[in-house]
Amino acid sequence: MDNLRQAMSTTPPTQSALASLDQATQWLNSDPLTARGLLGRTVAVDFCTYSCVNWLRTLPYRRAWHERYSPDGLVVVGAHAPEFGFEHDLGNVRRAIAELGVPYPVVIDNDFAIWQAFANRYWPALYLVDGDGRLRFHHFGEGAYDTIERAIQQQLGVEGDLSPVDAGGVAEAADWDAVRSPETYVGYARGDTPRSDAHADRLALNQWTLDGDWTQGHEAAVAGAAGATLAFRFHARDLNLVLAPPSPGTPVAFTVRLDGRPPGDAHGLDAGADGRGLISEPRMYQLIRQPGAISERTFEVTFRAPGATVYVFTFG
Repeated sequence: MDNLRQAMSTTPPTQSALASLDQATQWLNSDPLTARGLLGRTVAVDFCTYSCVNWLRTLPYRRAWHERYSPDGLVVVGAHAPEFGFEHDLGNVRRAIAELGVPYPVVIDNDFAIWQAFANRYWPALYLVDGDGRLRFHHFGEGAYDTIERAIQQQLGVEGDLSPVDAGGVAEAADWDAVRSPETYVGYARGDTPRSDAHADRLALNQWTLDGDWTQGHEAAVAGAAGATLAFRFHARDLNLVLAPPSPGTPVAFTVRLDGRPPGDAHGLDAGADGRGLISEPRMYQLIRQPGAISERTFEVTFRAPGATVYVFTFG
C-alpha cells in the first residue's frame, strides 16, 4: 500500500502489456478480455487490492470515468493483485467488488503476471494504453485526478468539463496536512516492531504495543484469547485497520477506546460512538474519524474473542 500521491508521468510508446490479459482465467463483471479484442479501445488498467485504503480513495474516480467515457471507447480494467493472503480468495474478492460497487471488469492477478508485464510496483497504479496497444500514460498513488481525466480525454479525442465526483465515507480524501503517522504493518515481515515494555498511556507518537495473548506472524498478528488489546499513539484524522475474523461465519466483537474513553463523535464508520464493532469479514475497517481540529491521540482496540487477525494500520 504505497502512498505515492505525486508520482505521475507520461511514458513513451512500448510494446503492449495487454497481452498478459490473454492468459488470465478469472474475471469478475465481464467475460474474459483479450489484447486483440481491445484493439481500437483506450484501456485504463487499474492495479488494486481491495483492502488498500489508497485504492479505496481512488475508486469513485475510476467508477466515474468508466460510466462517463465507456461510450467514447474507454475500457477500465481492474487488475486485482493481492497484498494479503485473504485477498487471494476469489470469494472474498467477489464479495468485496460487489459491496464496493465496482462496475467495470476486474481480472484476478493472483500470480502477478499482469503486474509483472507492466513492471508495476504500487497499489494503486493506473496505466493508459491506446488503441494500438501502446502505453501512453501512468500514475502511481492517489490524487492528480484532473490530470488523469484530461489524459483520458486526450486519448479518446473528446473534450468537456471534468466529471463531478462525490468521494465520501471511506473514500474521502485524506487530510494530508494532519497525517503524521505512517502506514504500519503488524506482522513481522515489514519490520514494524511493537513496544513490548510500554503501556498504552506511555506510548510516544507512532509507537504501538500488543497487550495480552498474541501471536505475531509473517503478515499479521492473531489474538490468542479474549481481552487481547492493540494500542497506537497516532496523529491523523482517520485511523483504519485491516482485520479478519478467525474463519467465515465466526465474527469477533471488539471495543475501541480513544485516550481511554469511548470515541464518541470521533468514531469511524465501523465502530459506534460507544466504541463497539464487529469483525465479520476480512477487509479494511475505519475505526476513527476525528471531527474538527486534529490532535495526537492514543487508540486502543480490545477483541472480545480469540482469533481476530490484525494486518496493518493506515491513516487519512
